[in-house]
Amino acid sequence: MTSTVEATKPDLGAIKQRQQQTWASGDFAVVAARIVLVAERLCDTADLQAGWRVLDVATGSGNAAIAAARHGCTAVGVDYVPSLLERGRLRAAAEGLSVELLEGDAESLPFPDASFDAVTSVFGSMFAPDHGKTAAELLRVCRPGGTIALASWRPEGLIGELFRTVGAHVPPPAGLSSPLLWGTEGHLRELLGESIDSLEVTERTFAFRFLSAEDFVAFFRSWYGPTLKALEALEGTARDELERDLVALARRFDRLESDAVAIPATYTEAVAIRR
Repeated sequence: MTSTVEATKPDLGAIKQRQQQTWASGDFAVVAARIVLVAERLCDTADLQAGWRVLDVATGSGNAAIAAARHGCTAVGVDYVPSLLERGRLRAAAEGLSVELLEGDAESLPFPDASFDAVTSVFGSMFAPDHGKTAAELLRVCRPGGTIALASWRPEGLIGELFRTVGAHVPPPAGLSSPLLWGTEGHLRELLGESIDSLEVTERTFAFRFLSAEDFVAFFRSWYGPTLKALEALEGTARDELERDLVALARRFDRLESDAVAIPATYTEAVAIRR
């Protein structure tokens, strides 16, 4: 019985390696440029104070790290995609901001315990395969009384539906916990447990704006690694069917009655205080 159970466990190391390749494909920095507002809003809600030392985990091209630097914080970002970190360095330099961007793994952060006054992650930590280990690392590097602020896509929102649509054509690895669980208050409370004194959860909405539903799909096909890789895995009519389903999804969520689209995507903004 034991050997059967162990055999069905997902290989998290192999999954992480594939994820790294996925996020390195396309150019997530282009997608991140569209959602800068989310990071700015999160850092404001977290009430980051000038002089604080702040870590942004799975920073990508540095949205939240740069936002923290604008608050007068000593900002550090960590990610496992070197090309995205380089884009972040260019952005910070162009704005005259001091931001340290380092290569590292959200499940094994290269910092001592209680190194930071605040830890943030915007649509980043949620994608690490081992939820428990990732949450433990967020808690470990945050000082007692410090702030942990997370933005995570909600399972019932646009991005949740996008992942389910893609998954119907290209199934995700078996046995892997959905990243969308991070967008639910119950899962966050389970992950952070008794290591926090408080947790405030707010549902937010960000609208993706494009010339058309087809333009939305073309954008995600070109720049968003998970969508790009899913379409690359399909051929011919199978690829066409996924694209049609994604266009239909965009039209279903669109709130405008015009040629252009505004597609609301709900996410959870969570701010916890470390015990």
